[in-house]
Amino acid sequence: MRKFFIFFRNNKKKIYQAGLFLITIIFITFFFPREGKFRYEFQKGKPWMHEDLYAAYDFPIYKSESRLNAERDSILEDFNPYFRYDSSVFVVRQNDFLEVFDRRWTNYLSEHYSLNEGPGVNKISFPGMIETRKRYLSIFSGILEHLYLTGIVEVSDILERVRDDGGFIVIIKGNMAEQAEYSDVFTLKSAYEYIVGKLNSMADTDENERNAADIAFFDELNLSNFVSPNLFYDEETSGMVKESLINEISHTLGMVQVNQLIISKGEVVNSAKFRILESFRQEYESRLGSASNYYLKIIGSSILVIVSILMLYLFLLHFRSEILESNISTSFILLLVVLFIFISGMVHKTGAVSFYFIPFVFVPIVIRTFYDARLALFIHLVIVLLVGFFVPNSFEFVFLNIIAGIVAIFSLTNTYRRGQFFLTSLLVFISYGLVYAGLGIITESHFRDIEWINYVWFAGNSALILLTLPSIYIFEKLFGFLSDATLLELSDTNQPLLRKLGEKAPGTFQHSMQVASLAEEAARVTGGNALLIRTGALYHDIGKMYRHEYFIENQTDNFNPHDRLEFDQSAEIVINHVEKGVELARKNNLPKQVIDFIRTHHGTTKVQYFLRSFIRKYPDNIVETDKFTYPGQKPFSKETAILMMADAVEATSRSLKIYTEGKIEELVENIINQQIEDEQFTEAPVTFNDINLIKETFKKRLINIYHVRIEYPKM
Repeated sequence: MRKFFIFFRNNKKKIYQAGLFLITIIFITFFFPREGKFRYEFQKGKPWMHEDLYAAYDFPIYKSESRLNAERDSILEDFNPYFRYDSSVFVVRQNDFLEVFDRRWTNYLSEHYSLNEGPGVNKISFPGMIETRKRYLSIFSGILEHLYLTGIVEVSDILERVRDDGGFIVIIKGNMAEQAEYSDVFTLKSAYEYIVGKLNSMADTDENERNAADIAFFDELNLSNFVSPNLFYDEETSGMVKESLINEISHTLGMVQVNQLIISKGEVVNSAKFRILESFRQEYESRLGSASNYYLKIIGSSILVIVSILMLYLFLLHFRSEILESNISTSFILLLVVLFIFISGMVHKTGAVSFYFIPFVFVPIVIRTFYDARLALFIHLVIVLLVGFFVPNSFEFVFLNIIAGIVAIFSLTNTYRRGQFFLTSLLVFISYGLVYAGLGIITESHFRDIEWINYVWFAGNSALILLTLPSIYIFEKLFGFLSDATLLELSDTNQPLLRKLGEKAPGTFQHSMQVASLAEEAARVTGGNALLIRTGALYHDIGKMYRHEYFIENQTDNFNPHDRLEFDQSAEIVINHVEKGVELARKNNLPKQVIDFIRTHHGTTKVQYFLRSFIRKYPDNIVETDKFTYPGQKPFSKETAILMMADAVEATSRSLKIYTEGKIEELVENIINQQIEDEQFTEAPVTFNDINLIKETFKKRLINIYHVRIEYPKM
C-alpha cells in the first residue's frame, strides 16, 4: 500500500491526465450512435464504385423526406377546416330581437298613431296595424332565420386560404357533417350587406305605402345588432382529421425482393437508384441496431473513439507537449471536444435542428485565440471526424466543416479586433454556401433540386459564431487564459501600473519601451507571439519602482547611492527587483503569463558588475556567488527567452561610448553568446536558427535606433 501511495504521488499529474482522457473516451462512447453503419459510400450523380449490389433480404423503397413533406403540404393545402354549428345562438338572438321589436313597435304606435283624429296624427286602424305588424315581424324574422340557418362565420387567419381559393369548409350539425362552399355561408360583413339589400328591396316595393314614420321605425330597429357568428372553428376535430390524413400517407413506393440486383458496378446513381440505395441503407442500419448486436456496436464505437482520442494525445505529446504539462489546458481542450460531441448526440437523438446549425468552427476559433492555428485545425478535424458517424451524409458534412474551419482559422488574423469576428462569421457562411452549392450541383444536377432550407441553417450557424466573443472572455476567467484582446488592453501605456512606472521610474519606463520594440520584432521573425512579448516587456521591470533610484537609468545627477553600499548589498537590491516585480504584479492582478516574464527575464544569471567589483576588491575572499545570482526561473518559452536577450542587449547598448555598426554587432553577439554559455535557454524551445534571426533583428534595430551611419573612406 505504501508503494502504491509513493507511485501515486510521483505520477500524480500523469494519472490525472490519464483519468481525463479515459473519462473523455467513456463520455463520447456513451453518446456515440448505436445504429449500425452502412458499409458503402455513394453519391447521387456519381458512378457506383463498388461491386454489384444485390438485396440480402426483402425491403421497402422509402419515399424521400422532401417527397413526404410535399405530400403533407398538399394534404394541408387541400384540407377543409371543420366548423361546429351552434343552434343556440339563433334562439338567443331571436328572443333579443322579439323583445326589442315589441318595445319599438309600442313606441312607434304611440308616437305616430292615435284613436282620435287631429292635425299631424294618423288615425289608427287596428286590423290594419295588426297586419302590418305581422308582415314586418315576418320579414325581419325571416331575414334573421335565413342568416342563422345558412350560418354566420367569423373570418379568421384559418379561413384566409379557403376564402382566397374559393374552397370548402365542413359544417358539423349535431352528429352530422356536411361540406359547404365558403361563399355559401355568411361572414359578419356579408350578413350586414344582405340585411341592407333586403331592406332596400322592400323599400322599393312598398315605396307608395311607407311613410317617413315607417322608415324611422326600420332605422331605429337596426336589424344588424342581432347578427352574431354561429359557426365556430373546431380546432380539435380539424386537428384529428389532419393527423388522420397525414398518417394515411404511404411512406413507401414499392418493394425490392431478396437477391434482386440493386445496382451494378460503374452504373450512375440516378434519382431512382439513389432512393433504393437510401432505403437499403435505412433497412441495413436498423437491422444492425437490434439488441443482439448491442455490445458489439459498443465495442466498435469504443475502438473508434479510443483511436481518435489517442491521435489527439499523440499530437499534443509530439507537437504541443507544453499543453500536456498543464492540467488546466488539457482539461479545457478535452472539455471542448466532449461539449460538441454531446451537442451532436442530442441533435442526433432529438432531430430538433439540422447538424448544419451546430457552429463547429466555434472550437477552432477559441483554440486559435488561446493557442495556435495548427492545434486549432487538428482538434477541429478530430471533432468533425467523430461527428461524421452521427450524420447521414458523412462525406458532405466532413468536407463542408473542414473547409469552414480552415476559413475561420485563416480569417482570424487579429482576434483582438471585434469586427474580425463579424467578418469571420460572414466568410464562414459564404464558404458553407459555395461548397454546398458545388456539392448540390454535382449530386442533383440542377439548382432547383438543392435543399435551400440548409442555407437557413448555415445562416444560423454563422450567427452563433458571434458567441465566441463573450465565450472567450468567460474562458479567460474560468481557466486563466490570455487572449489578444486582454493583451492589447494590458499593453496600453495608460494602464495605471505603467503610468505609475513612468512617473516613479521614467528611465526604466523608457528602457521597457525599447525592450518591447526589440522583442516584438524578434518575435515576429521567429514566429512567436508578438503581442504577448510586447506586454511582458512593458511590465518586466515594474519591480524597479521599489527603490528606483538604485537603478542607473533613473539616476538624474552624478550621485550613485551604490557608492555608500557594499557590493553584495548593492547586488541584493538589484536582484530584489524581480521578486518585488512579481509581488506588485500579483497585487495588481496581472495574468500569470505576464508575471512569467518578470520572473524569468534575468533567469539564473549573475549581477556581473557587482560580482567582478567584489572580486577585484577582495581577491583573497571566497566569493559566495549565490548573493550575486538571480533566483530564476530560466526562460521556458520562446517569448521569455527573446525578452531575456532583448533586455540584456538594450541595457548594455546604453553603455557604449561610440555607436558604430561593428560595435553594435559585437555587443549583440557577445551578450547572447554569454547567455547561451550560461545555459539560460536550456528549458526554452528556441533553435540556433531562431537565435541567429534574433541576433540579426537586434542588430538592425539598434543600428536604426542609434542612427549609425556608414563611414565613408577618406579621399
